[in-house]
Amino acid sequence: MEDLLKKSRKFAKHFRVEEGKNFRLKDFAPEDTQGLKHVEGIKDKASLLLQEGVDLLAQMQEKLYAQDKWGLLLIFQAMDAAGKDSAIKHVMSGVNPQGCQVFNFKAPSAEELDHDFLWRTGRCLPERGRIGIFNRSYYEEVLVVRVHWELLAKQKLPPSLVTKKIWEERFEDINAYERYLTRNGIAIRKFFLNVSQDEQKKRFLERLENPDKNWKFSVDDVRERGHWDRYMDAYEDMIRHTATEYAPWYVVPADSKWFSRLVVAAGIIEALDGLKLAFPAVDEAKREELAAAGTMLKNER
Repeated sequence: MEDLLKKSRKFAKHFRVEEGKNFRLKDFAPEDTQGLKHVEGIKDKASLLLQEGVDLLAQMQEKLYAQDKWGLLLIFQAMDAAGKDSAIKHVMSGVNPQGCQVFNFKAPSAEELDHDFLWRTGRCLPERGRIGIFNRSYYEEVLVVRVHWELLAKQKLPPSLVTKKIWEERFEDINAYERYLTRNGIAIRKFFLNVSQDEQKKRFLERLENPDKNWKFSVDDVRERGHWDRYMDAYEDMIRHTATEYAPWYVVPADSKWFSRLVVAAGIIEALDGLKLAFPAVDEAKREELAAAGTMLKNER
């Protein structure tokens, strides 16, 4: 276990961004596999490594639940078809469902638009002892809304508050919010699944050609590709302004799904390892109580 923890920390470090000032998205290649792509039988080996990670995550999650001190919030952001759903499905496959909550955030409802932009996600934060997963999040407010300014009008903000500084102000609010959550026992890790435009096109075509995957496809997905450069600028600016030591981003190469899952698993393992998890200690009084219960059970007829 200790060897796997050590490897996870080292592996995750390549993709972690906790100081965004000089961040450049072009420094992180979507096709990167750390040279593993050309290793013979790598997909099978990666599958075994992932299973080891999944097993370790299950053990760590059990301690998180029993300790009941920390909550862990995992945020996933990406362009469509980057593999968010499958990464969550595969990496979290061994975690007890009672200790994990997944929330998907689509276009906001009328009720949600009548509140501040953090309100709808704030209601879904994980309890202590649990892992909360946001499949998209409040970061949509500095991504989709930034690319499509018309969405900002639907939020009915006072005109005097909609200035050229609104994105900078939202970054400040998000950083303050994440600092607040961390100070209240909610550890935060954020994953941007960095897929290339060519790979996204390939996956869209696969969805169109496979009847079983047609339901995943929307014409709007193709339209959004027309805004690709603006989205990449928005992602870069987002990470540059919100990558912090207490709530780092992982820029996950997503062109190879097998590799992206390894990176996500390593990031989550690293996060849980940093919480110093342990099963609650049993004091003398509790041990005497347990011994008495054991005696009662043994004496039953």
